[in-house]
Amino acid sequence: MAEASVHNHLLCFHCGEVCPTGNITAEDKHFCCEGCKMVYQLLNKSGLCDYYSLNDKPGLNQRIPVRKDKFAFLGDEAIQRKLITFSNDQQTHITFYLPQVHCSSCLYLLENLHRLQPAVISATVNFTRKEISIIYDHNKLSLQKLAELLTSIGYEPYISLQNLQNHKPGVKRSLIYQLGVAGFCFANIMLLSFPEYLGLEAAEILLQGIFRWLNVLLALPVFFYSAWPFYESGWKGLRHKFLNIDAPIALAIIVTFSRSLYEVISGTGAGYFDSMTGIVFFMLVGRVLQDKTYQQLSFERDFTSYFPVAATLVKDGKETPVSLPDIKAGDTLLIHSNELIPADGICTRGKACIDYSFVTGESLPVNKEMGEMVYAGGKQTGSAIEILVIKEVAQSYLTRLWSADAFKKNNEPKSISFVHLLSRYFTYILFTIAASAAVYWAFTDSSKVWNVITAVLIVACPCALLLSNTFTNGNILRILGRNKLYMRNAQAIEDMAGITHIVFDKTGTLTTTAQQEIDYKGLTLSKHQQQAIASLAAQSSHPLSRALAAYFGIIKRLPVEEFHEIPGRGIEGMVGDDWISLGSHQFIVGTPGSAGRAGEVYVAIDDKLYGHFSFHNHYRESAAPLLKTLASRYRLSVLSGDNPTERKTLQQMTGNDASLLFNQQPADKLQYIKKLQNGGERVMMIGDGLNDAGALKQSNVGIALTDDCNNFTPASDAIMEAGQLRNLYRFIRLCRANKQIVIASFILSILYNIVGLSFAVQGLLSPMIAAILMPASSLSILLVTFGSSNIAAKLFRF
Repeated sequence: MAEASVHNHLLCFHCGEVCPTGNITAEDKHFCCEGCKMVYQLLNKSGLCDYYSLNDKPGLNQRIPVRKDKFAFLGDEAIQRKLITFSNDQQTHITFYLPQVHCSSCLYLLENLHRLQPAVISATVNFTRKEISIIYDHNKLSLQKLAELLTSIGYEPYISLQNLQNHKPGVKRSLIYQLGVAGFCFANIMLLSFPEYLGLEAAEILLQGIFRWLNVLLALPVFFYSAWPFYESGWKGLRHKFLNIDAPIALAIIVTFSRSLYEVISGTGAGYFDSMTGIVFFMLVGRVLQDKTYQQLSFERDFTSYFPVAATLVKDGKETPVSLPDIKAGDTLLIHSNELIPADGICTRGKACIDYSFVTGESLPVNKEMGEMVYAGGKQTGSAIEILVIKEVAQSYLTRLWSADAFKKNNEPKSISFVHLLSRYFTYILFTIAASAAVYWAFTDSSKVWNVITAVLIVACPCALLLSNTFTNGNILRILGRNKLYMRNAQAIEDMAGITHIVFDKTGTLTTTAQQEIDYKGLTLSKHQQQAIASLAAQSSHPLSRALAAYFGIIKRLPVEEFHEIPGRGIEGMVGDDWISLGSHQFIVGTPGSAGRAGEVYVAIDDKLYGHFSFHNHYRESAAPLLKTLASRYRLSVLSGDNPTERKTLQQMTGNDASLLFNQQPADKLQYIKKLQNGGERVMMIGDGLNDAGALKQSNVGIALTDDCNNFTPASDAIMEAGQLRNLYRFIRLCRANKQIVIASFILSILYNIVGLSFAVQGLLSPMIAAILMPASSLSILLVTFGSSNIAAKLFRF
């Protein structure tokens, strides 16, 4: 494959990033680092270089090496037992989550893992969930070595504390089984009923009886098993003195089955088993479609999916892995660079530079000296530190924050669907009509009472009402999911349509932590000096250093000698003939000075102060136009854990009527949402971090914004990919259209019911004709709702 270049700079053959030098080569191919070269050589040796032909530069950058002991905790048998799914004397089955999976090349490489390591028996990738299921011979390969193998080729397994607690996204297998049984029985009953529809000769009466009893046998599992969700839902409603829409459905199923069974036993008819099984089948289809779009996601995530499985315990001069539940107060933990702090403690060695953005919303890292308190949930961005644990994991600040009442799982719905409110009146009216007709015919012609009651319940069965709502919601959920907005359930669609106030978190929502706006003030820097500064900054893993290196873009990196980093203060080194220093005002000048502020990096060349770089939040490109659109239609608020330096910028974006609140702690955000709701507002909250979780839970609609839908997000009503934030107003409009479509279908259904009931109460409509009209009307309603929702999606350009 030919080498590619940008601005005369070589791109890495493996990952596509710029090669700082052209010195790292293998077989005439250039690489940005030794890690990428090693992966290429490993694949080449195993004959897997087709990996590079499937996609252009599909590899992942290997510049930041993974510690060799990172997966040492997998040697613990107790941890192994909680992770593996099956094991016997010959093989072990395990599933890993690999967030790096992104293309067909990944599938090719991972499913050929056995060619890299013969001890791997098979590997199967679930691309949607970014999971790999591996069967391997544990007599030849340990679990730790397997994780290290995946890491060495660029697919480091993400193993969190939640994995040990077996929290899996729930898939309703019982619903699938019930649907399968209903579908099988419905299809066969229809087949066996054709002779009945067409009429049989008298000589075939014996065959007719056999078919009828076969229908009875096929209807039994549908009646007692597949229809159970409707009985359960209807009964729950009655227990709470609430007639939901499933109550008349359940009654219609019971009445239809009972009447049909009576006819077969008495020999007076074939019954309506086809209609009864059809009702159940189509209802279950609607529910499965509604669940399908979000069954891969977890909306009930907690801090355990963010926490690692183990930490490094320092005791008697030795470093050993320890699982988080076993950490005790008084333990000393070693926290490496980019590792999460699992428990509250005191920094006893090194200088901490901690990113608390996920917990507090503060965008810039916080420096901590020895002897200062550090809290669980922060990520160490500097060099390794040691902390003395003063509170166990279960008692840490992060755990207590999550355990607050607002964070606790609540299965009660935030609101009641208008569908249930309408269905309550429908149910009362239906029962009244059926009872009135029965009383009338009891005195007029008692032979018609049973037929009239059955016909009324069948023809007026609210299947069309329920199906129109279920299928419309299911289709809208599918359309939203296709556009990377994953709703928890159909009720969230209805709630989104009714919101009056939108609250945004700032850090990570309106802004992105992956980029920074950087301004330079000071003496003019030559091109060579810019190269020198970028080369020095690229040596550090500090967030500001990485942002500064990226700020200069694709320029040639120069070799750095005598590199020295003082955590939390700055870096320095010899670049060519220049001694470059980057860091805080105190580090460069010697005193804090009035000019030294967080978010500023000063630069000195040969001990001469040249100027400083100021770092500001980088707002998403879609933020300004979105806020302008929403401000003309909704009341807006922005909550931030940052200081108010961005107030002017935000006010310009949101308008003068928007409320801007800064220095907001998690409890403050929660209280603000409650205050709005007490004032009659229906609030939608969009946030991304743990600091937003209480507010997301309290709001009428909580949307968690994430750059990766499978990564950690706080509990919410919806998960939105960050790139889709620009479509928020269109999502809201589609949800409002959904409600209008359902109401329109209700009106059509009611018109049908009025006509059908007028014939049924007069005794002019036989149960057989009613059984034919019921699915016909339901099908027509489905076509109308499905077509309308698709048209609405096209109108809103989805």
